[in-house]
Amino acid sequence: MTGGLYRSSNAGHRDGPYDDTQAPPLIEADEARLTVPDADVMAGGGDVPGAEAPSPEPQASSGNSTAGNSLIMAAGSLVSRGTGFLRTVVLTAALGTAIGDAYANAQLFPGMVYDFLLGGILSSVLLPLLVRRRKADADGGQAFTQTLLSLAVIVLAVATVITVIAAPLLTMVLNTGDNVSPEYRDLITGLSRLMLPMLFFTGMSALISAVLNTRGHFAAPMWTPILNNIIVIGVGGAYLLLYGATKLAPEQMTPGRIALIGGGTLLGVAVQAAGLIPALRNVGFRWKWRFNFRDLGLGELGRLGAWMFCYVVVNQIGLAVAFNLLNSAAGAESTGPLMYQNVYLLLMMAHGIIAVSIITALMPRMSASAADGRLADIAADLSRGMRTATAALAPVAVVYGVLAGPIVVALFRYGAVDSDEAFATSFVLIGASIALIPFSISQLFTFANYAMSENKTAALVNLPSVAVRIALYVACFLILDAKWLAAGLMVSNAASYLVSAVISATILRRRIGAIGMREVAGTLLKVLAASAGAIIVGILVMKLLPGDGALSRMEALLSLFVGGAVIGGTYVGLALLLRIHEVTQVLNMVIRKVRR
Repeated sequence: MTGGLYRSSNAGHRDGPYDDTQAPPLIEADEARLTVPDADVMAGGGDVPGAEAPSPEPQASSGNSTAGNSLIMAAGSLVSRGTGFLRTVVLTAALGTAIGDAYANAQLFPGMVYDFLLGGILSSVLLPLLVRRRKADADGGQAFTQTLLSLAVIVLAVATVITVIAAPLLTMVLNTGDNVSPEYRDLITGLSRLMLPMLFFTGMSALISAVLNTRGHFAAPMWTPILNNIIVIGVGGAYLLLYGATKLAPEQMTPGRIALIGGGTLLGVAVQAAGLIPALRNVGFRWKWRFNFRDLGLGELGRLGAWMFCYVVVNQIGLAVAFNLLNSAAGAESTGPLMYQNVYLLLMMAHGIIAVSIITALMPRMSASAADGRLADIAADLSRGMRTATAALAPVAVVYGVLAGPIVVALFRYGAVDSDEAFATSFVLIGASIALIPFSISQLFTFANYAMSENKTAALVNLPSVAVRIALYVACFLILDAKWLAAGLMVSNAASYLVSAVISATILRRRIGAIGMREVAGTLLKVLAASAGAIIVGILVMKLLPGDGALSRMEALLSLFVGGAVIGGTYVGLALLLRIHEVTQVLNMVIRKVRR
């Protein structure tokens, strides 16, 4: 993300000591939401920039107000996340954990290849470049965009053919353990051959969405993922109707079952991409093949994207190690890739709803400050972002930790998933509760580097972070019993995110000056006190509620409703008592909205 995209009328370095008391609130009614589509790719163990990145400020189309665009994007994001999670629940119930683990492996392949080719580079390089060419070129960037899409079609098509042919090799990458059965590998390969073409449609969907965003159109990129989710929900429902919710071994998966699940998942992504094409015509873009690829400045694109590519490669190595270990330890008492991914999705939902809103609000301000050399303003925004994210995410982390059992029962104990598998997953969710805030803070620092065009710094910081992550993964595999491995991997993620945050904070402090860590520490202590009180009260309430050991679904729902209300109320009450400014600010905003 280049700082030059955002210019402020107040140029120059701000004089005086660190002070953010006069700054506007981060989360307001008209703040822009995400303008990239939800891919619903459940990545485990890594943070990949671009998946949740805010887009550069687009050219506003006539008649579209900021408030209107924000409303469209917020509504689309909410419905997309809701249907995406329902899709996860239906597929988990239909497939169970054994077959679901194979499905999770196969679904991961197109996402990994997409990230190698386009993922992080899209948000950090191509999207800002499309914005600049849209503003600078006489034709509004039409020829440049046509050339870029022509190249993308060719590259994605060739990559798709190669990866489909190489499906058995990709299966071996994530399944090197001696106890992984040949039947399990064959099932992954069979599903992969049907699902790897998702790579082409995912890449085209992302690029078309970027083109639409730069032309001020936000509705289609936010709503077409819902078509994808609805189709896959229908596929999962059809599987349940045709075959029932029965636990199967890999060798019991017939070609018809494989075709329905794999082909249905591919169909959902294809429809999502096709649903964007009419919107292209509506914004005046016309498709035309152009092969003058030298006009794209591929050398410059390569230099700008090299560090982002390094970032992505390192993350994918960590992800491959995690899946290898989970597949090697898969058994009756262990939590495999499917449930691990489901829990990671819960973590990403909380991060996406809360932390990404904060990052989205901060990115234009930090980019403008970087462009104008106002380093103290970047520091002030970083401090404010850390405090707001910590205060807002803390009650969610407490709910995930205290109510882990009821959450996994209410969400995942359906169909082919039994009580023991749901119970084992609850420990992974406790690990995710520990990882939530470190992950969001590390992402905030990462995007601060992007705001200052420091892709290289972000990539270099990621190296020790992922090295720590992999080392802890291996240690967990060697030390822990198989049933605790997935939870151990999630705690390892938390440790690596913390390492990333500490290193980033140290580097940023040297580069931009004090980032208000004293204020952050003060808020953190108050948040910890409020969270501790909420944890104690939540545990006491859980003891009083019916249900002991294996919860029924009604008991789980009752625990969620009562426990969540008590935990949230206790946290807010203690936050007000402790005068946590960030919580008060959000409450005042909500009250204003209700009054309106």
